Amino acid sequence: MAISEEELHGARVKTALASMPSDGDIEEMGARFKALSEPSRLKILLALSVGELCVDHIVEAVGGNQSAVSHQLKTLKDNKIVKCRRDGKKILYSVSDAHVMVMIEVAKEHLNCNE
Repeated sequence: MAISEEELHGARVKTALASMPSDGDIEEMGARFKALSEPSRLKILLALSVGELCVDHIVEAVGGNQSAVSHQLKTLKDNKIVKCRRDGKKILYSVSDAHVMVMIEVAKEHLNCNE
């Protein structure tokens, strides 16, 4: 007995719904993508991909000024993309979610994709 087009459609919808994250999770995902979409924040994350850096070193690596970099770091921290720790008088920042760096690497690879 063949499956009707309507049954197939219904099965696909059911599968899509079963794999759908909650509205709250979708909202959080969107916020993280939004945080990643700003070029200066991407530069900061690329700088942090080599390891922990303090604000002064991040400013040196990405340009701009300390105030602007601190503001962008706060946004990344609020979105759980970076974390910080105190080391004496310095605060060191690092990437808190390695998955974010995987996404950035995939995006870099696709810059030259002609598909």
